Amino acid sequence: MIDRTLPLDGVKVVELAGIGPAPFASGVLSDLGALVIRIERPSGQAGALGGLERLGVRDALIVELDLKTSEDLVLAREVCAEADVLIEGFRPGVAERLGLGPGELHSRNPGLVYVRITGWGQDGPYSTMAGHDINYIGLSGVLAAIGDELPLPPLNLIGDYAGGALYGVIGALAALLSRSMTGQGRVVDAAMIDGAGALMAPIGALRTLGMWSDDRASNLLDGGAPFYRAYETADARFVAVGALEPPFYAQLLHGLGLDAASLPDRHDRANWPALEAEFAAAFATRTQAEWGTVFDGTDACVTPVLGLGQVAEHPHHVARSVTHDDPALRPGIPAPRTGHGGRSRAEASVSDTLVAAGIQPEQANRLESSGLAYWVDVAHPRPS
Repeated sequence: MIDRTLPLDGVKVVELAGIGPAPFASGVLSDLGALVIRIERPSGQAGALGGLERLGVRDALIVELDLKTSEDLVLAREVCAEADVLIEGFRPGVAERLGLGPGELHSRNPGLVYVRITGWGQDGPYSTMAGHDINYIGLSGVLAAIGDELPLPPLNLIGDYAGGALYGVIGALAALLSRSMTGQGRVVDAAMIDGAGALMAPIGALRTLGMWSDDRASNLLDGGAPFYRAYETADARFVAVGALEPPFYAQLLHGLGLDAASLPDRHDRANWPALEAEFAAAFATRTQAEWGTVFDGTDACVTPVLGLGQVAEHPHHVARSVTHDDPALRPGIPAPRTGHGGRSRAEASVSDTLVAAGIQPEQANRLESSGLAYWVDVAHPRPS
């Protein structure tokens, strides 16, 4: 029999609203089946971010609370007392000053998995400083390795989302597994600088072995190798080439119509500029689509570099139900795929969900009727 449930069905996640990695992490947990309750400051309150804080939110029950008032703070504690996971991205000490730190919440809910996602971590001389993705990956050694003349940030994928959000999710899932055996929750310190550094470990190992240079765009995986980089095509588009292994490299040369015997040895880095020139000249003779007819279905590891607006049109994405040209609104099955697909909880009663989350019925009805509690999903980031 096919299992139509998702792995985290029945798990309640509370997010103390933030931007960047915290909503992304709660969105991943929602994709896996968790109920996400996101506590935000009232929308009319000074300092609200006007929608930026919703980036990454996929399916959540928003509860607008002013945590500077005693009444709303009590409500927040009630919700946290019934939660399985709490996610916060404040600077160190802020949650404690609100009375929502792990010490206070574990006294009421010892099984709570308390996930703290910050840039610098909970201690260290930078821990109270402001920062963004570019700062964290800069201090972790990642940024210096990416780019050409200048270090180029790879969007905010490495610090915010991979190093922060996804490591926070890994910590949350591991702690939930531990709790299933011990009954005790844990505090997860997911620092983006730590996560980014961990992602860099294989590259660091290559450097230790003398197989990686600190010079950008001069290595096997950073665009330095002529058989692992992007090339411009005749229509000013690009293809990505990843022909690392000998059989794949042989198929690359075959598709380009180049004779291996006439080319310099690719294992000698001194020959890389000459090889790059050969490949660049060859790829410039056809359009991106024409190269697709040459390399699709082969092991040459040559694929088109698609713009975000082109992704949904590609046959591979069509086959896997990625059907929207806006990545934020794609209704395809979430990653990773662990069940029958995503689902919206917007049809569930707001007040009933709040009561199940620990709020008294009269308070739940007040929050819903006053418009301070409502469902949102990725296609409707603001209530109608």
